[in-house]
Amino acid sequence: MLTRLVEEVPGVTSVAVVSADGLPLLSSEDADTPRPAAATGGPQGATADLATIVSGLGSLTNGAAQLMEGGPVRQTLVAMESGNLLVMSISDGSLLGAWTEPDADMSTVTYHMALFVGRAGHLLTPELRAELRSATPRPV
Repeated sequence: MLTRLVEEVPGVTSVAVVSADGLPLLSSEDADTPRPAAATGGPQGATADLATIVSGLGSLTNGAAQLMEGGPVRQTLVAMESGNLLVMSISDGSLLGAWTEPDADMSTVTYHMALFVGRAGHLLTPELRAELRSATPRPV
């Protein structure tokens, strides 16, 4: 499903889903195929790096929201010279993150991410997350 998001939404180059506790659950890329930033338009080793960044940014924005008494964070956008990072909350604290080209239409990206969250967010049950975690290779 995440690969479809990359293939069908113009400008999206990489997508990752991270659990509430920061573990990568799903990715649009094969974790065993690290590619340089020039090839992916994203961070070095885009799969692992995107998940790490999404988790960290989610933690940072949730902390800021608590300090500011702003309520739950729904989405976060970081616009950079070489691309955009959009992070959207899924149910139970899981996060969907997308790395895009700098000229991507962010309203279109946001729309499609919200559709994904609406359609697939409920599928990320605790049982599925546990299964995905156990199937994820751990660094030695």
